[in-house]
Amino acid sequence: MFWRVCYSLLGALLLPLLLVRLWWRGRKNPGYRKNIGERFGRYTTPPLRNTPNNTIWIHAVSVGETRAAAPLIALLEQRYPDTPIVLTHMTATGRATGEALFGKRVTQLWLPYDYRFAVRAFLDHVQPKWALLMETEVWPNVIVECARRQLPCFLINARMSERSAARYACFASFTRPLFAALTGVAAQTESEAQRFRQLGARDVAITGNLKFDIGVPENARALGETLRCRFGQRPIWIAASTRDGEEALLLDALSRQPEALPPRTLTVIVPRHPERFETVAEQLRARKLAFVKRSDERDVPPEVAFVLGDSMGEMFAYYIAADLAFVGGSLLPFGGQNLLEPLAAGIPALIGQHTFNFKAISNTACEVGAVARVNDADELIAQVGALLRNNETRQTMRNVGHRFLEEHRGAAERLAQWLVRGE
Repeated sequence: MFWRVCYSLLGALLLPLLLVRLWWRGRKNPGYRKNIGERFGRYTTPPLRNTPNNTIWIHAVSVGETRAAAPLIALLEQRYPDTPIVLTHMTATGRATGEALFGKRVTQLWLPYDYRFAVRAFLDHVQPKWALLMETEVWPNVIVECARRQLPCFLINARMSERSAARYACFASFTRPLFAALTGVAAQTESEAQRFRQLGARDVAITGNLKFDIGVPENARALGETLRCRFGQRPIWIAASTRDGEEALLLDALSRQPEALPPRTLTVIVPRHPERFETVAEQLRARKLAFVKRSDERDVPPEVAFVLGDSMGEMFAYYIAADLAFVGGSLLPFGGQNLLEPLAAGIPALIGQHTFNFKAISNTACEVGAVARVNDADELIAQVGALLRNNETRQTMRNVGHRFLEEHRGAAERLAQWLVRGE
């Protein structure tokens, strides 16, 4: 009870700051200033309570979780064609990704901030029969309110690092009742399942990682082929989902090793967040490096060695257009991004040392040879050059990557079967 009161008081104190933060983030990404009322349980759309079979609510906080939810959403659409799906997010990039992936097939909303009044208004509006929270989204008022309404609330594709488990354990009097209030937890691995059990969760299953079930949408494949034509017949590699500071490391390493890459190689840089597109453009201009923006919608001249991928929701298309990928967020300690997407697109991948968000996947992928790990930007550029010059090695990595994905698929099916046990 003490911690619940502290949590509520802290939330009340932070309320004005949340509005300021939305306005501030909206300077560079206008998506944060859209539908702000939804953040507090205020909706302009009609309530969903009159739908035939209620709704299935899935919360995917940002881009990675939204993409991971795609195979599950496709499966649920097949099995429950008359049941609307509501997909919620917290980030503008997550919502934009959802729009690109699903269009009007699902209803997209912001998950309100974790205030009791806002959560209650949201659940009254949506009237879900299931609440499916992706990966690490443990929101106290959401979980408590679902339990109060006897609404099944599941943490799915759930992951829990040793560090996070230790932090939760420090506040056990607050967190144990929350984990116990969940209807069930579908963990990615046995070690993570054990951590959830130790934290008080009940009905913990191991269903695998939904990210292995991801496929390349046909529209992305077609766009990728179009981009390949625009880029030209030349060696192409992509620095994907790069984070703040990584682009400078890559560009500096390229300047130190001007002969590392094959002649006429095209480097495609796709920053993780749209608000950084112009920042990276300025870095290229400052180094007097000619580049073409994806948004220019034009062919890349042979003498231009860089493309700035300033678009959202097109990562698969970039992968299809490339021969090799580096998956960003891993040269610096950001935890890495989804390294399975380039493998699904059929190209080899390189990663840095900092992949703690994908620890098990990255370690196994490196062990089997589907992915190669580098220590720093200089080693990355050297590896890119070596792989672009060696078609046989790239083909071997492609084959291993394909087998690696196939061996671990099936999480969406296992998760769906686990969810419907009581029906």
